[in-house]
Amino acid sequence: MSNLKIPFAKVSCKGNELKYITEVIESGWLTTASKARRFEELFAERVGARYACAVNSCTAALHLGLDALGVKAGDKVFVPAMTFTASAEVVRYMNAHPVLLDVEYGTSLITPAILEEGIKQYPDVKYLVIVHFGGHPAEMVNSNGSGILDICRKRGIKILEDAAHAFPASINGRMVGSFGDITCFSFYANKTITTGEGGMLTTEDEELYRRVKIMRLHGIDRDVWDRFTSDKPSWEYDVVAPGFKYNMPDLNAAIGLAQLEQGDAFREERMKIAEFYLTELADCKALDLPLTHVKKKEHAWHLFPLVLNSNAPISRNKFIELMSEAGIGTSVHYKPLFRLKYYRETYKLSEQDFPNAERTWQGTVSLPIYPGLTKDEQAYIVDTVKKLLS
Repeated sequence: MSNLKIPFAKVSCKGNELKYITEVIESGWLTTASKARRFEELFAERVGARYACAVNSCTAALHLGLDALGVKAGDKVFVPAMTFTASAEVVRYMNAHPVLLDVEYGTSLITPAILEEGIKQYPDVKYLVIVHFGGHPAEMVNSNGSGILDICRKRGIKILEDAAHAFPASINGRMVGSFGDITCFSFYANKTITTGEGGMLTTEDEELYRRVKIMRLHGIDRDVWDRFTSDKPSWEYDVVAPGFKYNMPDLNAAIGLAQLEQGDAFREERMKIAEFYLTELADCKALDLPLTHVKKKEHAWHLFPLVLNSNAPISRNKFIELMSEAGIGTSVHYKPLFRLKYYRETYKLSEQDFPNAERTWQGTVSLPIYPGLTKDEQAYIVDTVKKLLS
């Protein structure tokens, strides 16, 4: 057993986080106010979106997004089979039904071809949750006009992008966050930038934005964050819908502002780690390495998922156990939705209907990839992987 301890994920807070948090504390107001507004403005600017709305989780953003898009009870929504449960559970919040699609082996993405096949099988589905898995953007557009965005526009399918892994990611220079009807980002503790807990919703559509802002805070018809601190009477408001409590406090937004300043540098560090892994593990016959269909600089590199294939001398679970004994943290992304009891039993799902996701699940494991992971640690991880799979 090694004395070296390399966690799977580690937050880097070496910028202005403490400075901005101190400013919030000294302001006398800790919840949603000017820092959250500024975070929204700068984030929208960074991803090239017209509007941004800060919330307390990506799950909240996804829920607000489906509500704004008009999803109703009984509707069907395409969701990838290989994703975190939040991508599907928000569909159930609306009393709608997730329709699972298989994913491409090597990227865990819904491709245009997979989507076209799904539409043939389920022509009544009018909504799509597209996940940019691991930070690799899905094929929203392409040179021949047959990307996911084109397909959905032709068929009247509304798009909710789950970009929990995908800041900052881009396609031919255009940032994820400006393609679909609504895009949702995560700032959870292990994400590419963090607010501890938090999320962001972006859109180009003013009507969608107005609905999201109203529903974010109890269905109140205006911004009311200053009603307790204003030097003028500002208590009056109205409730126009039964909304939620999804706002982001300024304490979280303060961290987000500092993280946003470092977001591109963080991505650059993760890309270099990914390049090292791809080079050093290329000859390992027991592994299927992640595929990339975009330029490496357009990938957010939130995850580096391997798949132990049929040549592996040990199982995925044994590999994780031995990596842990060697002091290296790993994780699994993800247990596919059709293997989770609720979805399997509710929708009578079988792994035979999702061969690529099932093949991925049988061997998938993710390696550490975060800013501050030293070259010595990277080399130790690679050496340990090779040793265990030789």
